[in-house]
Amino acid sequence: MTSANGSPSLPEAAETSAPSASGLSPRESSQCNGVSPWLSPLAMVLTQDVALRGFFSAVTVLGREWLPLSGPVLLAPTHRARWDALLLPHAAGRRVTGRDCRFMVTIDEMVGLQGWFLHRLGCFPVDQGRPTTASLRLAIDLLARGQQVVVFPEGRIQRIDGPIHPHQGLARLTQIAEGQGVPVAVVPVGIAYSRAIPRWGDQAALCFGAPLRSAGQGRQAARAFTLALSEAMGSAEQAARAAVGRPLPAP
Repeated sequence: MTSANGSPSLPEAAETSAPSASGLSPRESSQCNGVSPWLSPLAMVLTQDVALRGFFSAVTVLGREWLPLSGPVLLAPTHRARWDALLLPHAAGRRVTGRDCRFMVTIDEMVGLQGWFLHRLGCFPVDQGRPTTASLRLAIDLLARGQQVVVFPEGRIQRIDGPIHPHQGLARLTQIAEGQGVPVAVVPVGIAYSRAIPRWGDQAALCFGAPLRSAGQGRQAARAFTLALSEAMGSAEQAARAAVGRPLPAP
């Protein structure tokens, strides 16, 4: 849907976003269980202190000075392996920023035992084949509350070196948020491993880039923002790849 000035907008919501006694808004509780106060600390120990330290010989974080510690933040990382979902909370999660990483994940990831955990670790689903406004609404609600949302702009894991092609959905999300008075800092993130498919004892690196802001509304502005994001993600990935001794091939 488009507003009168040509900017994307969402239809009026029937439900309220006011938190319930559980601390979740009706919209949030309809899509996930929020962040479990007992499971989240346990997951941090198991993933960051056990899994990452036990699997990788070294984990390097670059550009941390670019990571905002307050205000609405949308992390836009490259997607190279399932380990990405563990590295991001390690580099930008509660121990670093005092807030959780709220992942927007594909709907097929939110099923079974894995889905049970993801629902309780702050993740919420998006159906890439048939996207609805529900995921956008929840993402904007979280950003408006000053939380940190993670969206993989490429959609799925990409292991073949080449140009980064973000989907324009992220640009649309930022435009809608800005149009509703939510100033979102979009932080490009590059993630790299010693090998395309990480193995035990490999190195991992994550690099934050300078935050971007959506400039203007409409399709042309969205395309320009998506191009800028692609270039920024590529630069961050180059730095991360250099840190693990696997530089990207020259263009």
